[in-house]
Amino acid sequence: MKLVRYGSKGKEKPGVLDAEGHIRDLSEVVPDINGLVLSKHLPRLARLNPSRLPLVRGRPRLGPCVGQVGKFICIGLNYKDHADETGAVYPLEPVVFLKATSAISGPFDPIVIPRGSTKTDWEVELGVVIGRPAKYVSESEALQYVAGYCVVNDVSERSFQLERGGQWDKGKGCDSFGPIGPYLVTRDEVPDPQNLRLWLEVDGRRYQDGHTQNMIFSVAQLVSYVSHFMSLQPGDVISTGTPAGVGLGQKPEPIYLCPGQVVRLGIERLGEQQQKVVAE
Repeated sequence: MKLVRYGSKGKEKPGVLDAEGHIRDLSEVVPDINGLVLSKHLPRLARLNPSRLPLVRGRPRLGPCVGQVGKFICIGLNYKDHADETGAVYPLEPVVFLKATSAISGPFDPIVIPRGSTKTDWEVELGVVIGRPAKYVSESEALQYVAGYCVVNDVSERSFQLERGGQWDKGKGCDSFGPIGPYLVTRDEVPDPQNLRLWLEVDGRRYQDGHTQNMIFSVAQLVSYVSHFMSLQPGDVISTGTPAGVGLGQKPEPIYLCPGQVVRLGIERLGEQQQKVVAE
């Protein structure tokens, strides 16, 4: 299934895509696409015939594909080629940090460059959405705790992240810095999360063109690892790192986003996002 949330900001309704890619309304079936629904109602949703659900007319705004996210967990330096381009040593254990949930936005909402920013950057990432409580889970069982996957743009302000006294979170949690979606694609449609191509373009120029097989730590390893440090709850999102091609890594000089530019990104099987860059 491809689950969506559509409608105006803060008033999104649940939906599902039918075989033709049209949105069908789920409001009479579940109240939202959130942790509670993912933990209790996915089998019920899978049994539905989308063609019998009300058709959503027009082209409504798509909101974040998961509502009421409790934790937005990110993994740094998890692609070999990205570590290489930044000159970093491959981590011996996953680098874990938290992105503010207030950063979450829809896949086509604008990226807002915050006040004082000089180095706003892009990062296409595979998002993992947790489907049931996970604590101290083994690597071999970890994917059973996953509800599905989505596209994430881990927008980052590098001067805030690296030059403002430590802690990556300051450069990661600005409003609009966490577009997720367009869909939550359930786990059954992604048999191998280590076999997905992901890419990102700015104004039509492709900067990132990577593959999840280049991850240092796999999705299963990450879910297991994080669950040993904090319990994972349904609806939590883990953003699993980015491949080479970020603005910070461009040669001979870094390149950063400016108002008026358009960022387009996507992951095989999971759809595409597009954001216009605006100044606050």
